[in-house]
Amino acid sequence: MFGSLFKKDETKEETPNQWIKCPKCTSLMYYKEVEAKQNVCPKCNHHFRISAEKRIASIVDEGSFVEHDMSLAPIDPLKFSDKKSYKKRLEEAKSKTGKTSSVMSGSCTIGGSDVEIAVFDFSFMGGSLGSVEGEKIVRGISRAIEKECGFIIVSASGGARMQESTYSLLQMSKTSAALNRLHQKGLPFISILTDPTMGGVSASFAMLGDIIMAEPGALIGFAGQRVIKQTVGVDLPEGFQRSEFLLEHGLIDMIVERADMHQTLAHLFELFKKDAKVTEEVVVTETEETLVEEDTSFEIDETEVNEIQENKVAEENKN
Repeated sequence: MFGSLFKKDETKEETPNQWIKCPKCTSLMYYKEVEAKQNVCPKCNHHFRISAEKRIASIVDEGSFVEHDMSLAPIDPLKFSDKKSYKKRLEEAKSKTGKTSSVMSGSCTIGGSDVEIAVFDFSFMGGSLGSVEGEKIVRGISRAIEKECGFIIVSASGGARMQESTYSLLQMSKTSAALNRLHQKGLPFISILTDPTMGGVSASFAMLGDIIMAEPGALIGFAGQRVIKQTVGVDLPEGFQRSEFLLEHGLIDMIVERADMHQTLAHLFELFKKDAKVTEEVVVTETEETLVEEDTSFEIDETEVNEIQENKVAEENKN
């Protein structure tokens, strides 16, 4: 009795949420049951949105991730303000997530293969793409080129960050140009689309992968369904803008369950390694054959030499 008198009352924020309601099947589940399946509903397989930290932990080899560019933080060059100032929104996002950016980037291994990775966190301003996010992605690509390894972007974004206006839109071309440099070096880029991948992100690097994979049921598109419906004036098909719809229409390469993502990526990077090795051997063989052909083209037939010598002797005898 006396213990309860002196017990500190927990606030709503401090009280742990022991039960989770699935937004798809509306089932009520104990949170540990969901976490045990990597935040996937055990009833209907709905993939919940997760933080960048949890995403990285589920993809990379244990203990291999090293974060880079943690000191990069956005500024407010336009002094933008809507209902709140951009500066205030950044402060709130940092207080909520403990991050200064919607992207975590770093080096890791997957199945023993060196990989550079950039992961969006939707909880930071809707995973929006700003100058810092674009810079982190480009720096990650540069590290991949330097190390001659693959690059992964895990997208979970509402699109370009409107508070940065043109600065944000420029990141679409900036990241796409950097990925072209990666492609010119013959290095793989795997794009992973999660719920949601929209706007300027889907209109740029998210759709430029050598392999584009998505989680089940992920919302993927450019404009929202309501805007599209108002524009075209017809009802949209069932499942429109979901990963299954995109796979059926050839816009993505595969749908991978969260539990299978690590193993799938490990196999893909192993295949890329073998392909690079075979390509290198073919180039070496072709080069050797070319050199042999070039060498034999300069060889002189012995019969021709004898004929030249005989003709020379005959001319001397005539003289």
